[in-house]
Amino acid sequence: MSYPYQINSFEQYQAAYKKSVENPESFWGEIAKNFIWRKQWDKVLNWNFKEPTIEWFKGGKLNITENCIDRHLDELGEKPAIIWEPNNPEERTRIVTYNRLHKRVCQFAQVLINNGVKKGDRVCIYMGMVPELAYAVLGCARIGAIHSVIFGGFSAQSIADRLYDAGAEFIVTCDGAYRGEKVIPLKSVIDDALIGNRTVKKVIVYTRTRTPVSMLKGRDIWWEDEMEYAEHQVEKDGVVSFPAEEMDAEDPLFILYTSGSTGKPKGVVHSCAGYMVYTNYTFVNVFNYQPGQVHFCTADIGWITGHSYIVYGPLSAGGTSLMFEGVPTYPNAGRFWDIVDKYKVNILYTAPTAIRSLMGFGLEPLQGKDLSSLKVLGTVGEPINEEAWHWYDEHIGKKKCPIVDTWWQTETGGVLISNIAGITPSKPGWATLPLPGVQMVLVDEKGEVVEDGDEATVSGNLCIKAPWPSILRTTYGDHERCRVNYFATYEDLYFTGDGALRNKDGFYRITGRVDDVLNVSGHRIGTAEVENALNMHAGVVESAVVGYPHDIKGQGIYAYVVLDKVHGAHNNDETLTRKDILQTVTRVIGAIAKPDKIQFVSGLPKTRSGKIMRRILRKIAEGEVDNLGDTSTLLDPSVVDEIKTNKL
Repeated sequence: MSYPYQINSFEQYQAAYKKSVENPESFWGEIAKNFIWRKQWDKVLNWNFKEPTIEWFKGGKLNITENCIDRHLDELGEKPAIIWEPNNPEERTRIVTYNRLHKRVCQFAQVLINNGVKKGDRVCIYMGMVPELAYAVLGCARIGAIHSVIFGGFSAQSIADRLYDAGAEFIVTCDGAYRGEKVIPLKSVIDDALIGNRTVKKVIVYTRTRTPVSMLKGRDIWWEDEMEYAEHQVEKDGVVSFPAEEMDAEDPLFILYTSGSTGKPKGVVHSCAGYMVYTNYTFVNVFNYQPGQVHFCTADIGWITGHSYIVYGPLSAGGTSLMFEGVPTYPNAGRFWDIVDKYKVNILYTAPTAIRSLMGFGLEPLQGKDLSSLKVLGTVGEPINEEAWHWYDEHIGKKKCPIVDTWWQTETGGVLISNIAGITPSKPGWATLPLPGVQMVLVDEKGEVVEDGDEATVSGNLCIKAPWPSILRTTYGDHERCRVNYFATYEDLYFTGDGALRNKDGFYRITGRVDDVLNVSGHRIGTAEVENALNMHAGVVESAVVGYPHDIKGQGIYAYVVLDKVHGAHNNDETLTRKDILQTVTRVIGAIAKPDKIQFVSGLPKTRSGKIMRRILRKIAEGEVDNLGDTSTLLDPSVVDEIKTNKL
């Protein structure tokens, strides 16, 4: 399989970028012709950012699973589509060929139909990193059901909120999931999330950990029983057949929830055709993917990275995608390098958090591991610091592998800024150049465009002035929220929420969020969401949350908490009270949102109108206690001195 749109030189990148900006309809129309369509589109692009309205390949009909599976069967049927490495290295691995993937996806699509799932229904998926998760995602897409995958680290309350928002009537889960030494009781979390729920009709449960579970008659059913029954329905005389539902180009493919600057999660909606074309294009180009290579993306499918670069991008390109159930430090800190050696991995795509964590174990875990198969390294989730970049380059890539530093978001669907492996220049700590079709612009606080000046670099808020195919279409059930969050800050621009620098070469460096959203280990967590969880603790009167630099996570969560003077401290024990508060956050959101530091304070710095001055709190958390600016206008300036004195 060849990719006629693969960029092979810097000159080719420049030509592609120029065409994509000057004539996006012609550019993307030509690329889209490389896919299977039931009916070709009437118009490549229709858009305005005011409403916003964004439509790609309008009038086109297709099914994404035919492009991810069926079209590869003749040529690649017995080639690996998914290689699955279990949490326990002693357990048997699984190689899922394209033929096997086709059969399993068709079976699960039939299971969904048998249980009353229809086109347009929302199916919540809460599973560990097993191949069945990919079957569930693709099975939904095959019948036109909208999947909403929820990361296995979220709490019952977080799941309940997402189920309610999506109006989901069906859930796919596991009895439990393995993560390192832990067994996560997924089904029991789902049971807690369903207390009081009146919309969910069926819960399909896959057996993974043999954790005892409660199965309610009429609602809960076993994956294995359903799949066995469906097998006889989709396979006749050795031939597997389940027709894929015809979808409109703009029909929703999935909802993925992301934290915002308010407490309520946003359901980002991606559509079928544009998402498919863009994830395929970026996968093939950013990683310079060659047919037959093994691509190892270490993300969880519960996040957008897993959707785009474990499932849809690699499979639509006929690639081999390695899926890992465990964590990088189990049973020891050499696990990633064991996997690279074992499967002769060619592309390793992971998070700076993981790299920094593994750096801390030194070079001993690398001893005796053959990493010579690696051709491309990648990072995702947050900007990578220079020290980690050089360690990754020297010790993992042996200075022979280009490192692609990719910047993108849940809302963008695919990579927007990155060097192209071995083709365009890289620069440690810089995401570098926008990909074809991505028109970046920096603006100041007033929305004025920041032009290149005499300085070596300019800075501003990072915006985009035209749509690319995988841009979000809406936030589920609330289009106004989509408009306000992304398109209302600056006229006729998509606002990313990030600040950035741009140098003379046109390279971009992301400087971090400019709104109240933290980036912790590559996961976006809204400060309002964490504060809301903290304030639900019986002893907490008020709280404020900010980010601070963290050696491993990139950003840590620093919470300032005002306790109820009478009932606040648990038996007057601050350590126990902290543990109680952390337990509350875990119950409300999940362990990923637990603050790293909790400082108890008598009050918070507020303006006379009652607004909490998080800018001051952020500077204290970052250690800049001598650079707080004028605090005399605060309602009670003495609070700041107390917070500074008792800083953790």
